[in-house]
Amino acid sequence: MIKNILILALTLQFSVQINAQENKQQKRPNIILLTMDDLKPMLGAYGDNYIKTPNIDKLASESLVFDNAYVQQAVCAVSRVSVFSGERPDRTKVWDLKTDARTVNPDAYTMFQFFKDNGYETVGLGKLLHGFAHEDPIGWSIPYTEKDDMIYADGFEYPANGRYQSPKVQKEYKDAKSLKMGWQKTNKYLKSKGALPPTENLDIPDNAYVDGATADGGIKLLDKLTKSDKPFFLALGFSKPHLPFVAPTKYWNMYNREDIKVAPYQEHSEDSPSYAYHSWGELRAYSGIPQKGPVPYEQQKELIHGYHASVSYVDAQVGRVLDKIKELGIEDNTIIVLWGDHGWHLGDHGLWSKHSNFEQATKIPFIIYAPDAVKGVRTPTMVEAVDIYPTLVDYAGFDIPKKLEGKSLVPVLKDPKVEIKDYALSQFARGTNVMGYSIRADRYRLTLWLKGEFHKKASFVNPEIVGEELYDYEIDPLEKTSFAHDKSYAEVEKQLKDKLLSLLREQKKEYGY
Repeated sequence: MIKNILILALTLQFSVQINAQENKQQKRPNIILLTMDDLKPMLGAYGDNYIKTPNIDKLASESLVFDNAYVQQAVCAVSRVSVFSGERPDRTKVWDLKTDARTVNPDAYTMFQFFKDNGYETVGLGKLLHGFAHEDPIGWSIPYTEKDDMIYADGFEYPANGRYQSPKVQKEYKDAKSLKMGWQKTNKYLKSKGALPPTENLDIPDNAYVDGATADGGIKLLDKLTKSDKPFFLALGFSKPHLPFVAPTKYWNMYNREDIKVAPYQEHSEDSPSYAYHSWGELRAYSGIPQKGPVPYEQQKELIHGYHASVSYVDAQVGRVLDKIKELGIEDNTIIVLWGDHGWHLGDHGLWSKHSNFEQATKIPFIIYAPDAVKGVRTPTMVEAVDIYPTLVDYAGFDIPKKLEGKSLVPVLKDPKVEIKDYALSQFARGTNVMGYSIRADRYRLTLWLKGEFHKKASFVNPEIVGEELYDYEIDPLEKTSFAHDKSYAEVEKQLKDKLLSLLREQKKEYGY
């Protein structure tokens, strides 16, 4: 009798273990989203032989790299609202840095809400939902909580929108007034105060600055999340290489200022409209930057040096997170997406910052690692940042919400030769009365500047075109000349114009105009 009971107990225990293993094997994939602020495709993985980004390059060697990825609008909040809601700016109604997405679009359904509602543990650290007030609490199962200008999650400090101050650094740097002036108020510096410069270089630990702290928090969360039976969605928002270009000294020392090259073409494109350009007020707001005219040659090299150092710094933090993923052994059931929220002008066209429809502002790095996808392969298919949301939903095995405007890239993960679409759309406004809509095709980019109150009605229904640009990247990769009024390009221009306006008009009813 006792023997039979023991056999039955062992059988039941073995059965429970088998079921647990099967459930674990059937668990939906974990998702890790790595976001960089102002990161252009200036990476080794994208052919830059000078920049030092060994960790992102290694991820790329194990992933699918998208060579032609573009954002919907080259400015932080607008791009992020579009990506995380899965809708283009004309539907989100967010075209600037001031508008709260929930106020103008209360029914927005972010990817974090979707996965939370479908059984995922969702948590985010750092700069993520810029454009949604308070990081949009509705999407997180582990909530953001603001307290004394700090953000806490699950019992430990981490940065959100740049708010972090390392206790170790507080102890080492006793000048409380300097810290308060330079760090607490600006959320960017550790030493600088008063008139704030565009760069800072200190011999301090990585986690003294915000992105090192973000990596710390992400690593701690991975330890916790992997102990649960629930799948998780962890989003880490790194703030670099956004201005100011601050990074520990060791990353500055990776580069020799004398070797740094400035942009080879710093003029306006021939035959281009004034709407294409801006006065780069974001950079001019920092001390020492001329309020008018170009940046002096040596200062250009300093800024580019700072951008390089910031990229290498954030690359190191990505590497720490990737190492933790491998240490935990979860890469066989985890999809990793790395992307930049838009590009950045480093003097090309005489521009700095983003805020344009040019290639340097709209093109982004975009890398996907998936366990059962191709590895170390590149794809030329045109993709948009708005495609990220439906891709993650599809890969996780859910039906894609109908309101999403992007397309799933899962077929490309299986076969990089698949073409999901042959265009990418971007846009940028000049004031409240002119919107530039841009279509990027395999070889060309056409931008139409349309006059009209785009925030009230669809200016593309009966368009008043006040400026046009057409670039041919096969013969003019630096966009030196707009061929919009060149008769030899008349047929190309017509085809792209018809396609762009047609795509915009198809969405007219959906936008409610």
